[in-house]
Amino acid sequence: MISGVLYALLAGLLWGLIFVGPLIVPDYPAALQSTGRYLALGIIALPLAWLGRARLRQLTRSDWFTALCLTIMGNLIYYVCLASAIQRTGAPVSTMIIATLPVVIPVCANLLYSQRDGKLSWRRLAPALLCIALGLGCVNIAELRHGLPNFSGWRYGSGIVLAFTSVACWAWYALRNARWLRENPDKNPMMWATAQALVTLPVSLVGYLAACLWLGVQQPDFTLPFGPRPLVFITLMFAIAVLCSWVGALCWNIACQRLPTVIVGPLIVFETLAGLLYTFVLRQSLPPLLTVCGIILLVGGVLMAVLSKPERASVTALSAE
Repeated sequence: MISGVLYALLAGLLWGLIFVGPLIVPDYPAALQSTGRYLALGIIALPLAWLGRARLRQLTRSDWFTALCLTIMGNLIYYVCLASAIQRTGAPVSTMIIATLPVVIPVCANLLYSQRDGKLSWRRLAPALLCIALGLGCVNIAELRHGLPNFSGWRYGSGIVLAFTSVACWAWYALRNARWLRENPDKNPMMWATAQALVTLPVSLVGYLAACLWLGVQQPDFTLPFGPRPLVFITLMFAIAVLCSWVGALCWNIACQRLPTVIVGPLIVFETLAGLLYTFVLRQSLPPLLTVCGIILLVGGVLMAVLSKPERASVTALSAE
């Protein structure tokens, strides 16, 4: 239990670095950053796949198809929707919607996977979810005080839809990925992270080429294929790919194998906390009191969820499997 929580914490700390990338290269379109990151991940996966080819041969055709669906839904579609939502509604509103994941995932896990992973009674889970929801509300209210962009109603509404779509994509990814790992305890989490990174390569390559073609038409002054600061861009993409996409996914996969899905779900809040930490470090300022209260509620809710134990009958069923 403790090691699983620590791995989830490390994954959140690494995933929080994602919020730093756009601040370093703000002049690069989101589509180019998203596809560039996963293209770098796919390139990194090639030597790793060669070294681990014996383990990768253990995967069936169905496993590879699952890896492809996971990487398309949880990586590419999720980040395209998220980036587009931020452009339409502004970062605070989109962040507020995305930050509901620590509530959405455990609720879905309790409804869908209780027979397999164990079930937390709603009486025990409700206080933890309430604390998490209140904490997220406090954090985002503090951010919303900075003001909202004055966009048209259609553009703003479409941004809200895209933000909720990104929530659905990542919630499905987290639940389906955890289910596969729990069903395959004999499979190495590093091998599964490498497999997902490997299938990302052809998809992200097509996406990057499409983004370049689109930029060539929409922004003819933008230097292609690597933008006005190619060395910074390429270095940043590979750094994010290694730390966030591969090592972060590896740590999360280990946590998913060691913790029930209904418990590992709230631990995604570590990504939100890490993003807030890095944001205020970059701002070189202390968080406001409302944000501090929100962080305390977030941490308290996560601790309550983690310390809760699944019902004994479900745990017995899980052991029997």
